[in-house]
Amino acid sequence: MVNFSKNIKSVIKNLLTRKARSFLTILGIVIGVAGVIIIISIGAGAQALVLGQITKLGTNLIGVLPGKSNETGPPAAVFGIQIKTLIDNDVDAIGDKNRVPHATDVIAIVRGTTTLVTGDESVDTSFTATLGNYPQIGNVTMDRGTFFTVEEGKSGANVMVLGYDVAEQLFPNGGELGAIVKMQSSSNTFGSIPFRIIGVQQKLGTVAFQNQDDQVFIPLIIGQKQILGIDYVQGIRIKVDSSDNVKSTISDVEQVLREQHRITNKDNDDFSVRDLADAIKILTSITDGLRMFLGLMAGISLIVGGIGIMNIMLVTVSERTREIGLRKALGATSHQIRNQFLIEAVVLTGIGGILGIIAGIIVSYFIALGARYAGYDWAFVISPIAIILAIFVSSMTGIVFGLFPAMKASKLNPIDALRYE
Repeated sequence: MVNFSKNIKSVIKNLLTRKARSFLTILGIVIGVAGVIIIISIGAGAQALVLGQITKLGTNLIGVLPGKSNETGPPAAVFGIQIKTLIDNDVDAIGDKNRVPHATDVIAIVRGTTTLVTGDESVDTSFTATLGNYPQIGNVTMDRGTFFTVEEGKSGANVMVLGYDVAEQLFPNGGELGAIVKMQSSSNTFGSIPFRIIGVQQKLGTVAFQNQDDQVFIPLIIGQKQILGIDYVQGIRIKVDSSDNVKSTISDVEQVLREQHRITNKDNDDFSVRDLADAIKILTSITDGLRMFLGLMAGISLIVGGIGIMNIMLVTVSERTREIGLRKALGATSHQIRNQFLIEAVVLTGIGGILGIIAGIIVSYFIALGARYAGYDWAFVISPIAIILAIFVSSMTGIVFGLFPAMKASKLNPIDALRYE
C-alpha cells in the first residue's frame, strides 16, 4: 500500500511536469469516451422516438399495403413503387363482419400533394383521401367544425377538413368554416376542384414522422377519381376490437384478400399485412443494428487514443532512461518500474474517461434539448451500461497500451540506462 501511494504521487508529479503532453493525451481519451456516450445516447433517443411515434398510432391497428414482402422487410410500396393490387372491393370485403369478425373499422387511403387556393391565398400541402370513419382509426380530434360523415365519404361530397397549419396559412384571420377552396387536380380532366371547408383538425404536431397539421382530408372517391385519376387504393387500415385478436384478424384478412385476388398459394400474395408489433420489431432490429455500428465507430476513436498513449509513454520511457537506470542502481526492481509506468498510463486514461463521461452526458443533454426544441419527442437517455462500458474500455485502453512501454522500461539494463544520453 505504501509503495502504491508513492507510485501515485510520483505519477502525478510526472504528469504535472509535462502538462501539455499530458493534456493532449487525456484529450484523446476524452473525445473517445465522450463519443461512445453521445452515440449510444443518440441511438437510444432515436430508437425511443421511432417506437414512440409508431406506438402513438395505437396497439390494435393492422395495415395492408400492396405488394409482396418477406417477414422482416417492408413491401415495395414503402419505397414509392406504384402497385395497383388493392382496390375498393377489397376494402368492402374486409369490412364484412362475416368474413373478418373482429374488425371494428376499415378504411382505405390514397395520398398526394396539391395546391390549395382561396382568394389571394394559396398553400402547397399534402392531402389524405379516405372514408368517413377515419377519425376512429386515425385518432383525429377536431378543433372546430366536424369531419365528413360516412355517407359524405361514400357519395364523394366536395367537402374538406383542414390541418391546423393549413387553416392558419389559408385563413390567417379565421372564418374558414363554410369557405370554398380550390384544389388542383393531377388529372387534366377536372382541373381545379372546389371544396367546402367543414372542419379544422386539432393541432397534433409530428406523428409517425409526418406533420399532421400540414395536410387536408377529402373523401376517398374524390381523391381517387378526380384528383389522382386512379382506381386503386394505396393502403388499408383496420382497427381490431382487441389487441388479443390482432393475430387472428391478420389471418382472416389474408384469407379474404387471397379469395378476392384468386390466389391459391400464399407465396404468390400481392399484398402485405402487418400489425404494429411487427413494425416495432423491424424498426427495433434496424435501430439496434445502427446503434451497434455507430458504437463500434466511436470505439475506433478510443483505439486511436490508446495508440497515442502508447506513443507518449514510449517517448516518456526514452526521456527518462537515465532516471530508470538510477532507480534500478539504487535497488528498484523491474516489477516496481513496470508498475510505475503502467499506473501512469491508467491514471491518464482514468482522468480522460471521467472527463469524457461528463462531456458526453452534457453534449447528449443539449442534443436532446435541441431535438425537443425542433418539435421532436426526443428522450434524454444515458444508459448505465454505456457509462460502465466507457469506464471499462478506457481503463483497459490504459492497461493494454501502457503495458508495452512499461515492460520496455522495466527491462532496461541499469548500466546501459545510466550511460544513455
